[in-house]
This record gives sequence, C-alpha cells and structure tokens, in this order.
Amino acid sequence: MTVQSTGAELRDLIIIGGGPAGIFAAFYGGMRQASVTLIESMPQLGGQLAALYPEKYIYDVAGFPKVTAQELVNNLVQQMNHFNPEVQLEEKVVSLEKKEERHFIVKTDKGGEYHGKAVIITAGVGAFEPRRLELPGADRFEKTNLHYFVSDLSKFAGRKVLISGGGDSAVDWALMLEPIAEQVTLIHRRDKFRAHEHSVENLLASKVNVVTPTEITELHGEDSITKVTLAHVKTKETQEIEVDDVIVNFGFVSTLGPIAEWGIEIESNSIVVDSRQETNIPGIFAAGDITTYPGKLKLIAVGFGEAPTAVNNAKVYVDPDAKLSPGHSSNMKL
Repeated sequence: MTVQSTGAELRDLIIIGGGPAGIFAAFYGGMRQASVTLIESMPQLGGQLAALYPEKYIYDVAGFPKVTAQELVNNLVQQMNHFNPEVQLEEKVVSLEKKEERHFIVKTDKGGEYHGKAVIITAGVGAFEPRRLELPGADRFEKTNLHYFVSDLSKFAGRKVLISGGGDSAVDWALMLEPIAEQVTLIHRRDKFRAHEHSVENLLASKVNVVTPTEITELHGEDSITKVTLAHVKTKETQEIEVDDVIVNFGFVSTLGPIAEWGIEIESNSIVVDSRQETNIPGIFAAGDITTYPGKLKLIAVGFGEAPTAVNNAKVYVDPDAKLSPGHSSNMKL
C-alpha cells in the first residue's frame, strides 16, 4: 500500500490526514491523474473510524444498509490503491510553507520533507485525546482493564463490564457488548442520555443494567480493577459492584495543533473554506470534519462530497488548463 519516496519530488497533491475524506481524496486525485502523497500521523489509515470504533456499525453511508467502521476503511483503502499513491504513516505534519505559487513544503516530526503543487487538509477533528477518569490512581489501570477505546469486542466475552458515559459511544458499546458479555452495567451522572433517541429506546428495552444518576467514585484492585464504588449523584448513597472491565466514554478533547499556526483562517477550531473547499491561502484546500462554512454538517457522507470538490479545484489550481469536472467515472477506463 505504501510507496516510499525521498519527498524531494514535486507532487501534484499533498493530502494531510488519512481519515475517510483523506483516503477518498487520494483515490479521486489518482482518478484526476494527479501524483498524490498522503500523510497520516497514526500507524494506520482510517482516522477515528479505525482508532476509536473499528467494530461499530455505521448506517448513514450511501449504498451500505450498515457497515462496520473497519470494513468501510478497508474498502476505501482498496479503492485508493487502484492508483497506488504514496502513503506515509506515523508522521505528524508540523509545518506547512508556501515557497512560491504552486510549490508548498510540508515538514513532519520524523524529519520528512514533502513538496507539492497544492495541499488538501483532511485532518478530521485534529489531534484528539480521550477525557480521562479523574480519580486518584486511575491511570495505573490503563494498561490492564480501564479502557477508553474498544478495538476488539471479543475481549469482553463472558466478562462483567461497567460502562460510564451518556453519549452515543457509551450507549452503542453497551448494546454491542450486551449479547456477548456476562453482564453490562451502564452508568451516567445525569438522568437522561445524550445518545440518539432510537439507541436509547433499544438500550432501555435490552438486558443492560442502567443506573442513573450515578458516577464512579473509587476503583479497587492491585494490578487490575476488581471492584468499583458508585455514588448516586443526588443522594450520595454508595454501592460496590464487581467488574472485569471498565469502559469510560466521556468524549474527546481535540486540538488543531500546528495547523493553527499556518496562517489559515480558523473559526471555532475549524478551517474556513469557500464553495471550492479552498482556504484563505490559494492552493491550500480542506475537506471533511476539519472544515466549516455556513450550513456545514460534520458527517462522513458530507466529507465524501467535499473531497472530490477539493480535488477537482486543486487540479485546476495546479493546471489552469484542466477541466474542473472530470466527467462520469462510468465513462472512464480505470
């Protein structure tokens, strides 16, 4: 999948970020006969889909009644590899400089230096870290059975699982683990969940033990958590329950990181783009969840539309004689 290079070659497109929008942009760049370098900071492509919830189902991607996040990523990579773009993994972009018109220099934390005629930023929500359980000594259990990510459902088979959180991730994991775990308990510090209404209905109709408004106040165990103390938020009444695993879903804290220092117009932690998906700097485009404009929706499906818009306009920027529209792919010999 990965094509290595020295980075000195002037490529047509440099794509920063290997999530769904970035992978599709790399494919589309190949379809427009552009040379493409895709740079991703994580060890694998897929962004949050692969890193946070690879086994969760996604229901709002056109053409798929449902598809797991990892299956979607695998399909995108297979599609992209038709054009064999250069892919650089585990490299975080630290600087982006416009040397001259149609010549950008991208540098990474690994010493990589990549040159491109145009740049497309598809960095998702930027760098993200989970909001952690703020209890004394909680961090020592992160290597055993305190989890902020679920990458393999089978690890929880036949186990007593406590999930803390009130959003979509907490509710979804509770529903997905309920058939395979010995017992699933879901707690939330409020009475009402923030998750999708249909998911909450399914939760309340399931065998998941739902306890609200309750929060974790103490973790017990030596190398791993064996018991958890729960406290009712209002009455302060406590109870202890035995657990094999604790999953915390308090959301994530994201930051643009170095992107905020590149002179690109930023609004509410997002990159401002126009109808061409172009930023305030000619030749730098953006697509996916990292962008904002009036009426913007941060959905995978929307990113799949923005990526071709960014690529087609970048193609015209790189080659002013090129057509904006490539025509229909059904008429191409790929």
